Amino acid sequence: MKIVWLLLAYAWCVQAHHPLSDEFINLINVKQNTWTAGKNFDEKIPLSYFTKLMGALPETVKLPYQESLLGVEDIPENFDSRENWPNCPTIREIRDQGSCGSCWAFGAVEAMSDRVCIHSNATVHFRFSADDLVSCCYTCGMGCNGGFPGAAWHYWVRKGLVSGGNYGSNQGCRPYEIAPCEHHVNGTRPPCSAEGKTPKCTKQCQESYPITYKKDLHYGKTAYSIRSKESDIQKEIMTNGPVEGAFTVYADLLNYKSGVYQHVEGSALGGHAIRILGWGVENGNKYWLIANSWNSDWGDNGYFKMLRGKDHCGIESSITAGLPKF
Repeated sequence: MKIVWLLLAYAWCVQAHHPLSDEFINLINVKQNTWTAGKNFDEKIPLSYFTKLMGALPETVKLPYQESLLGVEDIPENFDSRENWPNCPTIREIRDQGSCGSCWAFGAVEAMSDRVCIHSNATVHFRFSADDLVSCCYTCGMGCNGGFPGAAWHYWVRKGLVSGGNYGSNQGCRPYEIAPCEHHVNGTRPPCSAEGKTPKCTKQCQESYPITYKKDLHYGKTAYSIRSKESDIQKEIMTNGPVEGAFTVYADLLNYKSGVYQHVEGSALGGHAIRILGWGVENGNKYWLIANSWNSDWGDNGYFKMLRGKDHCGIESSITAGLPKF
């Protein structure tokens, strides 16, 4: 009876830890040894902010599957798109979705931008606008309140997207309108909250941009899903560039700093979309190399590694991509 009571007391204590607290971070580090947890966010940030970020909704209708031509024997142990296509600068960029559940749009436009460069042999550099996608694609979902990654790629093929850089960059036709927020106690950015509202769909470029909205539209040729087989995802990335993936985020990921992430503690916060750049092996643990959209002061300079080959948190079950139209 005493053992049962102790177990219940332990479970209650675990639940009582705030997901951003030192106690919760210490618990994560004690329970596993494949990754390191640490402070990414100020504990005063409301948890509603993080649930707001989880904007990848479960796909109701999947895009058709794409078949790969490469054989399994052609897959290397390590692959990094940043190194494989060094003349494509967007692959090395980390964006910031701000206080908006627009991850579904960010994962898409980031991979689209990479693929335009890759498939033009680095002769075309075009940063697709997350602002344009999150505000104008009504069939994609609910803007800052979540959307469907597959629908984002389908919209690219049907309607096209204009250019646009980060908030305050003055880059492209429609730069992102939602400001980054301050993760830490002291900083110059506004505090993080769950109040990010979907920008208005304005089909015109900022005044300083010399091209009209209609002429700035760039389109996709095809949009498709990748089967959840590990080698199929690897072959797609090697052949065509980074892909968009979606998975379930648990509270422990908020505190990721380094290593190969696998969920060990905390409740589910929602679905999140990201960009997968490659893969590798660290201390015997296979991983996917992933770029997040929570600014470069989160995680490992904006990146993280996630356990590969076991569909961990559903990471291999929701892979979307497409090819650009020239």
